[in-house]
Amino acid sequence: MSQYIEITRIFDAPREVVYRAFTDPDQLAQWFGPEGCSVPRESVEVDARTGGHLRFVMTGPDVHSPVEATFTEVVPNELLVAEMEADGVPGVAGPLRVRLRLEFHGEGSAKTRLELSQGPFAGGQLGTDTRAGWESSFTKLDALLPGARP
Repeated sequence: MSQYIEITRIFDAPREVVYRAFTDPDQLAQWFGPEGCSVPRESVEVDARTGGHLRFVMTGPDVHSPVEATFTEVVPNELLVAEMEADGVPGVAGPLRVRLRLEFHGEGSAKTRLELSQGPFAGGQLGTDTRAGWESSFTKLDALLPGARP
């Protein structure tokens, strides 16, 4: 059985700011990865256009996972869709291939509703772990966005 995960998250920043956090290599390296993992800045490349790419390496205890994605749809400040491949994912034999869709919706002038869909994941645990990883990453992103509270 395969599954997709779906997450909706409200960020306390305009959508252009949140979108930039996903497409600017310096910012992505600061927040991406669950607690205990990181993405070294020198590993991050982003070419946010249809046909462009996203590349990075997630590292952590017992994790060294190169990620390669090709953007299939890009609407600046609104939409990122990518076909992704990750190697070295714990519990996965061979590369993991999934589709990622990120929709950025303005909520007034100062908030963004992010709608994320990713999959398919074979079996439930990988999807559950991926959801937890995104939630942990989003907590780190919240702390970096303008207006973040100490």
